[in-house]
Amino acid sequence: MEQNGARRFLLLNDANVAAAANMALRVGTVTKHPENPLFVEENPWERRFDNLYGNIVFDPHRGLYQCWYSPFIVAHSAHGMTLPQRLSSPFEGHAEQEMGVCYAQSRDGITWEKPNLGLVEYEGSERNNLVMRGVHGSGIFRDDSEEDASRRYKALFQGLRVSFSPDGIDWSMPQKINCQLAGDTHNNAMWVPQLKKYVAFTRDWIKTDRELVGAESKTNHGWCRRVARIESSDFVNWSEPTVVIDAQCWEEQPYAMTVFPHGDAYLGLLVIHDQISDRAWTELAYSDDTLTWQRIDAGNALIGCSDTELDYDYGCVYACAGPVFLDEEVRLYYGGSDWLHFGWRNGCLALATLRVDGFAGYTQVKQDQPGVLRTNLMDYRGEEIQLTADVMPQGSIVVKLLDHKDQVIAENSVNGSTTDGVVLPASSLAITPEMSRVRLEFTVVSAQLFSFVLVGQ
Repeated sequence: MEQNGARRFLLLNDANVAAAANMALRVGTVTKHPENPLFVEENPWERRFDNLYGNIVFDPHRGLYQCWYSPFIVAHSAHGMTLPQRLSSPFEGHAEQEMGVCYAQSRDGITWEKPNLGLVEYEGSERNNLVMRGVHGSGIFRDDSEEDASRRYKALFQGLRVSFSPDGIDWSMPQKINCQLAGDTHNNAMWVPQLKKYVAFTRDWIKTDRELVGAESKTNHGWCRRVARIESSDFVNWSEPTVVIDAQCWEEQPYAMTVFPHGDAYLGLLVIHDQISDRAWTELAYSDDTLTWQRIDAGNALIGCSDTELDYDYGCVYACAGPVFLDEEVRLYYGGSDWLHFGWRNGCLALATLRVDGFAGYTQVKQDQPGVLRTNLMDYRGEEIQLTADVMPQGSIVVKLLDHKDQVIAENSVNGSTTDGVVLPASSLAITPEMSRVRLEFTVVSAQLFSFVLVGQ
């Protein structure tokens, strides 16, 4: 995908990698923010966050972060319960419950305000930050491609139902769509310019042949979750669903996936629920076209759970929709829970940060010998070549530009970490047929490669 005359190539995308020797693709390293949790269940209508189902929009023009999240507003709560009390009390979290959608905003993305909107009645008062009630699994985004201002913000709910808003605050009555999936998850959607369609990701189920031991329950059953994809030209009439990610085993199931474009790929923050431990964490997946998906470093979390019982994200980590890309970092917001998915738990909004383009990168397998990665051939117009990589002390990267016969055109060395750092300047040579198709070769010692960019003159 070309943007402002630059072509960004993520090395996590197999389409960019011809061969890798002594190198493996590994998820990046996030840093959980020291101010976590950013906000918690503190109002009477925030009875239980469970998975939060957070949706983040950052407006750089207004300098405003917006968050829509989905608490159970009528439900049993774990507030004030000790761990022994939680373990000895039958979980009644799914009895007599109702979910709503709340709105919060922030100027810095760290300190959040829950404004009194005066829109939705709760226990006889409208003094709250509710924008809707009676909807579940809300996925909300701002559609900058929409020409109708009254439909600028769009929402997709369990059911499946959709709603529209001019400002993300005043919403139309949810309307049923033609897709028959229950969508009992964090449903989310986006506009895909290449397809000229909306694409949404929701949930399907499949019955397995797993043998049950004892009575069937939420944690002892033969059903398996799957990630399903649907598409639409108008956000009302949708295609039949297609399963795009299946479970690799019954024990670890895909719970939800929030999707966004970045570089030359679509990335998915894939929540995996462990049926045995009853915990959930967030992994990474990618696609070239939103149709065919691959998990990256499956089994290793991008955002993992805390190891400390009753820590704010010990039990569950559910990625929010809408990562925020800043000049110096990527912000990945998520819903954390301090205990198990089917247990008494308190929830929160939390934040993990990632280095620019650091979702996943190639690193050496055996540290006592260099790793070598070659890209596929690509069209070259004499552009400047930039690199994003982490280089450890005493580490290095040798970058070579090769023609289609693997003859060296240019070469340079990198001895420190870099983000979109120039490694090969724009070519001053006339671009011959031999130079119009090129590849890059990286020789790596104690470093991790994330991406490269071709920047036009």
